[in-house]
Amino acid sequence: MLVSRSEFVTLRQQRMHLRHWGAPSSRLLILLHGWMDSSATFQFLVDALSPDWHVVAPDWRGFGDSGWNTGSYYSADYLADLDALLEHLSPSRPVTLAGHSMGAMVAGLYAGIRPERVHRLALIEGFGLAETRPEEAPGRYARWLKELRHAPVFSALQSTDAVADKLIERNPRLTADHARWLAQQLTRTDAATGALHYRADPRHKMVNPVLYRLPEAQACWRRIQCPVLWVIGGDMWDHPMAKGVFDTLDARRACFSNLREATIPDAGHMVQWEQPQRLAEALEAFFGDTGGAPTP
Repeated sequence: MLVSRSEFVTLRQQRMHLRHWGAPSSRLLILLHGWMDSSATFQFLVDALSPDWHVVAPDWRGFGDSGWNTGSYYSADYLADLDALLEHLSPSRPVTLAGHSMGAMVAGLYAGIRPERVHRLALIEGFGLAETRPEEAPGRYARWLKELRHAPVFSALQSTDAVADKLIERNPRLTADHARWLAQQLTRTDAATGALHYRADPRHKMVNPVLYRLPEAQACWRRIQCPVLWVIGGDMWDHPMAKGVFDTLDARRACFSNLREATIPDAGHMVQWEQPQRLAEALEAFFGDTGGAPTP
């Protein structure tokens, strides 16, 4: 594996962990992980990419080795964190950006809100959420208020081997060696109790009181100016994220003025774990096709 190096920075009064691979003088590629993952989720993809990239992947707030909120987590916070991150990494030039799942949803919104900041955008298994209805609001607010009083917790995990087995169960094409490595990266041992826990804030399990309004996301997508690549796992529709999205996929697709698509066969939602080589090839082909424009 290509060895990464860590950087800790303070962005928006929050301690953020960044993972770097490659020489800082190389082309910059920023990777954004999904819910309950961390920057380590991209290790196998980085190993499959050509060596002339400087890859940077943050741990979102509340994940990995970044700081935790004292309360709930909101989508707008991640947009602002990404804006601050790009100001830190590339204040004067637009960036090449790829996100997976939640990271892709944040990246897709951001590219429409700040179109001048993104040169190329790859959305891996992240095409928005199922649209919510106004009638859901009272119940969601009530549940959120209850969870504020009784915040969710993670039960102690049995072992990293047990975590690895669960990862393989959910991602059957994941190799045993990779599953064990991921299990170690996604968990930590409590220094006081010796208990094994996920390396994430359990308050991410709280309901989001803010409804997902698809027309707002579509308005952002329509303002994207850069080329966009959708990467779809061939088995993606088995994932719960797909519920409510499939029926509106054409309407979502129509919002992007310069859209390409790549389907990765023999892969589920965690494409970067199950088919990192094929994903790397799709990303390199897209990022390398500059259409005459200079590559940042």
